[in-house]
Amino acid sequence: MDMKSMNLLLRVGAAAAVLSLAACASPEKTPATAAVAVSHNAVDNAVSAGAPELAPEEISAARSKMMQANQALAAKDYKRARELAVQAQADAKLAQAKATSAKATAASNALNEDLRVLRQEVDRANSDQQ
Repeated sequence: MDMKSMNLLLRVGAAAAVLSLAACASPEKTPATAAVAVSHNAVDNAVSAGAPELAPEEISAARSKMMQANQALAAKDYKRARELAVQAQADAKLAQAKATSAKATAASNALNEDLRVLRQEVDRANSDQQ
């Protein structure tokens, strides 16, 4: 084997060793980081849906767990970070669902009231014509 081939083989071997060490260092880091990012997005969506006003307990729980997940991630406790992030995401989705439901209920109530008023006006118009 000539020197050029040996040098190439050593470089490939060194690159493979670095990649395998990086992969072994923290196999849970990427899923945990992704879960924390998803929980941030879920909290943002819940806030946009009106959760702070319409589902304050649920959004507060989501924010608290998200902060704990960030702390666990910083401490390199990837398993705990992922678990907390998943819980934060579930709390945020619940908060968003409650907020959306409350808005839908309010819109339905307003529509029902409008219909009631319209019926009264139609009844009054009909009774005036008789």
